[in-house]
Amino acid sequence: MTDVGEIRRLVDLNPWVTLVSQGEEGLVASHYAVMLDGERDDLTIVGHVGKPDDAILGLGEREMLVVVQGPHGYVTPRWYGDVPAVPTWNFVSAHLSGIPELLTPDENLRVLERLVDRFEGDGADARGLYTLPNEAAFVERLERGTVGFRLTPTRVTAKRKLSQNRSPEIVETIIDGLNAEGRDDLAREMRRAADARIRS
Repeated sequence: MTDVGEIRRLVDLNPWVTLVSQGEEGLVASHYAVMLDGERDDLTIVGHVGKPDDAILGLGEREMLVVVQGPHGYVTPRWYGDVPAVPTWNFVSAHLSGIPELLTPDENLRVLERLVDRFEGDGADARGLYTLPNEAAFVERLERGTVGFRLTPTRVTAKRKLSQNRSPEIVETIIDGLNAEGRDDLAREMRRAADARIRS
């Protein structure tokens, strides 16, 4: 998967990522929400980690791998018909690697505010970062316990394995099977990929 727009869509729809780095005692991993940098149209992401995860990950000093996991799931060979077949696992994922840039406290506050706004939504009862009873001093104290980062990846590996090697009829059977099992997210990704193949 090389289309920047498709990878941006993957990141936007799947903001809960795994951060991996080489620590002093081996590989270390943390899990945080990230989002696309609103001032860029590339694959730059912004986020934050809680202290001491910044030190454990070597944030700003060492290369970090961000694993973005999209919809995924088991595909039974029953859906292929009466032919020799084995099961598989369909998925969409991306790996973004690079050395993150540390954000200033003001930049970090803006990112934290954007993250909260995004996940709170715009309902009448949405509670923003600075919504009372939160006061600015309280929010700024919380910010000091986090470290914000911006990562413009120097290496990107994105993959979409959605039964592309199967006939359109089998793909439809798989989509129907996934929908019947309530795995609508993976079925939707397969539908998008199948429709794109038809248009191309």
